[in-house]
Amino acid sequence: MTPDVSTTWQAYQRMRVLLNGQISRELSRTTGLSEADYDILFFLEQSAETSVRSVALRCGLAWEKSRLSHQLRRMEQRGLIEKSAGAIIRLTDKGRSQIAAARDCHEAAVARYFGEVLSPEQLAALAAISDQVVSRLQQDHPHA
Repeated sequence: MTPDVSTTWQAYQRMRVLLNGQISRELSRTTGLSEADYDILFFLEQSAETSVRSVALRCGLAWEKSRLSHQLRRMEQRGLIEKSAGAIIRLTDKGRSQIAAARDCHEAAVARYFGEVLSPEQLAALAAISDQVVSRLQQDHPHA
């Protein structure tokens, strides 16, 4: 790895860890939801259907089966989702109200620590960079 690649990678990793940590702490403090809770609730809310098969959820989030299973069990115990026969997952009313509050918190944190810090040109460059890296990953690992 060249020094430029290594330095850039380390800077990216530091930013990613700090940014995700800060957003996660604010989300938890404000709404009581973990980042994993948020990811699942957001996915379910954004789904065109009123319910989602767990395999679609797992693929959409790119999670391991055991991780999703454990997380769904905890969320069901807290009344955020309900599971039914055929591995169907649905948002509960409580889950809907939680994701509404969490979405506002998450969007505000992303705007504060990301959107307000970068210029429109930097945001466009980062979007293009991200798309290029994702494209390479999908090309090399189409089933991941």
